[in-house]
Amino acid sequence: MRLTVRGRLTLVYGGLFLAAGVVMLGVTYVLVSQRLPGMAVLRGSSAVNVAQPEVGRPDVVFQRVIEDTQDDALSALLTQGGIALLVVGAAAIALGWLVAGRMLQPLHRITETARRIAESPAADRGLHDRIALAGPDDEIKQLADTFDLMLTRLDRSFDGQRRFIANASHELRTPLTLNRTLLEVALRQDSAPPEVRQLGATLLAINERHGRLIDGLLLLARSERELTERSYVDLADIAAHVSGPEICCEPAEAPTAGDPVLLERLVQNLVENAVRHNTPEGWVRVATYAKDGLAVLEVSNTGPVVPRYEVEGLFEPFRRLGTDRLAGPGVGLGLSIVRAVARAHGGEARAEPRLEGGLVVTVTLPAAA
Repeated sequence: MRLTVRGRLTLVYGGLFLAAGVVMLGVTYVLVSQRLPGMAVLRGSSAVNVAQPEVGRPDVVFQRVIEDTQDDALSALLTQGGIALLVVGAAAIALGWLVAGRMLQPLHRITETARRIAESPAADRGLHDRIALAGPDDEIKQLADTFDLMLTRLDRSFDGQRRFIANASHELRTPLTLNRTLLEVALRQDSAPPEVRQLGATLLAINERHGRLIDGLLLLARSERELTERSYVDLADIAAHVSGPEICCEPAEAPTAGDPVLLERLVQNLVENAVRHNTPEGWVRVATYAKDGLAVLEVSNTGPVVPRYEVEGLFEPFRRLGTDRLAGPGVGLGLSIVRAVARAHGGEARAEPRLEGGLVVTVTLPAAA
């Protein structure tokens, strides 16, 4: 069994006190034994009267009485002193336990605050908490103040990042909408040559891709926020609604609580990602079930072989297999949104590569009561 810091401090305090008590008792024993009177005098008188018989001599009898008294006194000193030392030592250990707990109480407060922040489902949830430790300006208070300063800077960083993404996405919507309108008007003219029509169609496709990218950024920023409202959602209903006829869907009851729109987007992103990166003759399977107090969603497919060391990078924005930046029809935010939505709901998303190729993506969410 591993001792806590409080237990170790108590043992140190108690051990030092008992060691000091033993040393003091030993020194007291030696000093008292040297100060007991009568031994040297009786030995001298016994040497002078050595010719007299010992039987009936009063000095010999008196010497024996003094020796017995001395032994009794020293024995009583050791016995009573040892008992007193044990009693006072037990009291000192109990007092040391109380004092150590009192001294470590600020550290418990720091630990509880750090645990609440670490266990928060959203990335920035709990960063508004502060320790705000009161008391003397000692080492523990300096540690708490430094921790509060770090939380303040992290909170500002997350808020600034979230505001930048939201503001940039909103600002980019206006020119994209204007470009799409102008291109559609130009393509509707009968006098437009085929080259212009082909160029317009290409620009419309690019404009649509940029629109999906902006929508994904907005959704990602929204997913990383703390959920303020939750409602009953069954992942089986969403999976059955999102899955098409070409997808093998095995929906079993998987109730959870959260935002229905975000959870639907989570399932839709997984299904679309599995279909997009599937082989022509492959398959896609979607399954939901409840297990160990969790609502579980599994989406698996065939596809290219994915090295295990690259799986975690697939959840990063604008990343896909084999490339650092996205190149292709997708926008590179599908799995990032999936993980952000799962964590905002207090869950987690992970992926495992299949030996034959493809992935098995598993999302676990807290089950609804």
